[in-house]
Amino acid sequence: MTPDDLAEAIRHRAEGQGRFITALAGPPGAGKSTLAAAVVAALGEGARVVPMDGFHYDDAVLVKRGLRHVKGSPETFDVQGFLVLMERLREGGEIAIPVFDRGMELARAAADVVTDEDRFLVVEGNYLLLDEEPWRDLLPWFDMTVFLDVPEAELERRLIRRWIDHGRSPEAARDWAMSNDIPNARRVIRGSRTADAVIRWQ
Repeated sequence: MTPDDLAEAIRHRAEGQGRFITALAGPPGAGKSTLAAAVVAALGEGARVVPMDGFHYDDAVLVKRGLRHVKGSPETFDVQGFLVLMERLREGGEIAIPVFDRGMELARAAADVVTDEDRFLVVEGNYLLLDEEPWRDLLPWFDMTVFLDVPEAELERRLIRRWIDHGRSPEAARDWAMSNDIPNARRVIRGSRTADAVIRWQ
């Protein structure tokens, strides 16, 4: 399924409805952000990406909680805050959303704004379909769910390259990917609910 195909499926399902929210889930390194941007571009005016990553806890919070070494795991997100955002997105109105800045490794509050003109929302994130409390409480807010399926070997390659591109040595990049990102990826793959559509995204 191409981004154009997914955009067409969203349009078909959304026919006759108001705001339509699609969840795009998958493991770290699967290409969610890239696909979400392509789908929004294919949908055109009135479509917007809403990233889950803006709800990362700040490093200072993670250090206090002893979670800095597992940054990116489900426990390092403000899922309750994200649930409130989903409720507000369904209700409508002008809503400021946080966006995670990978260069700075922190979330920027009110970095983007969703308005009533944004009918098609593509929400993307690792744990949107995770069948664990409290993540499973997200499911009722989604009109359509999509999961990206990428072979683990390819995820490893992409994740190591990601951390090298962010300035880590090849050894440090591999250590972080294998000790943190890949366990998170396995948790997503094994613990997510079945989606309406599964995309083999290479």
